[in-house]
Amino acid sequence: MRALWQLTWTEAKLYLREPSTAFMTLIFPVFLVLIFGSVYGNDPADVDFEYGDYGFLDTFAPGLIAFVIATSSFLTLSTSLATYREQGTLRRFFVTPLRPPVIFVAEFAVYVGVTATGASLLVVIGAVGFGLAAPAAPVSLAVAFLVSTLSIMSLGVLLGSVAPTARAAEAAGMAIFFPLIFLSGAMVPRELMPDWMEQATHVLPLTHVVTLLQDLWIGDGWNLISLGVLAGFTVVAVAISVRVFRWE
Repeated sequence: MRALWQLTWTEAKLYLREPSTAFMTLIFPVFLVLIFGSVYGNDPADVDFEYGDYGFLDTFAPGLIAFVIATSSFLTLSTSLATYREQGTLRRFFVTPLRPPVIFVAEFAVYVGVTATGASLLVVIGAVGFGLAAPAAPVSLAVAFLVSTLSIMSLGVLLGSVAPTARAAEAAGMAIFFPLIFLSGAMVPRELMPDWMEQATHVLPLTHVVTLLQDLWIGDGWNLISLGVLAGFTVVAVAISVRVFRWE
């Protein structure tokens, strides 16, 4: 347990010492809240699509949380994993007394913690600055957040496992990341998209993250279809990663 804690603490410090990754996960989402809140406000009367007594920011906050998940648990994780392999860090880990489960648990703990911190910051700023409504089911939302993070994280591990170099992981990650966030509802509400585009986005895992979090936020309960899709993506990604993962 002591080794796990020490490794987790070290990895957390390394993460925060990288300005670009810390900015994208912890600071940039706050800027988005300030921008969207200032432009669109949070008055239910100003919402073009019907969500009862919820304003624009109330319904869009789950999408911004999904953006944080995609940034840290997919883009950053995949690049970091490929970088560790290219630099020989994974190989050195493998020959230490630390067992592989300890290494991966430490990595997952860091990324889940950083993702949760980024999500919490944007929610607090939204609540203080624009009256962001509290989630209707906070406990269920926290569970859904963890499930969503682990699901997207499994895709990050998969990309980091198959990418031959850190540059390849970063390039592939960017090519996937930007369409993912803009089409899934993480940056643009899907309600503003044409019907054909909105239907097409259901093939994206991040779309189901947004749907799952949004339904719980506004009190519509668990979306079992989205939950099942995320579980399916996780199982497939983990199964492939186990087969293709290399320590060096």
